[in-house]
Amino acid sequence: MRKEYDFTAARKNPYASQLKKQITIRLDEDAIDYFKSISQEVGIPYQSLINLYLRDCAATHRKLNLTWK
Repeated sequence: MRKEYDFTAARKNPYASQLKKQITIRLDEDAIDYFKSISQEVGIPYQSLINLYLRDCAATHRKLNLTWK
């Protein structure tokens, strides 16, 4: 390995913005605590765990079955 590298000609990854999009979402404390507890068990950050769960729901076209009275 070199002691120093020259990054003057470097450019940003053109695909980086397509990887994830930052949003604001409001979640119940119970839901956050649930994912935080699981994240400690498996060693994955809780936000990544929530993202993985939502991606799985989208991939399997899982829909919530709600009935309003």
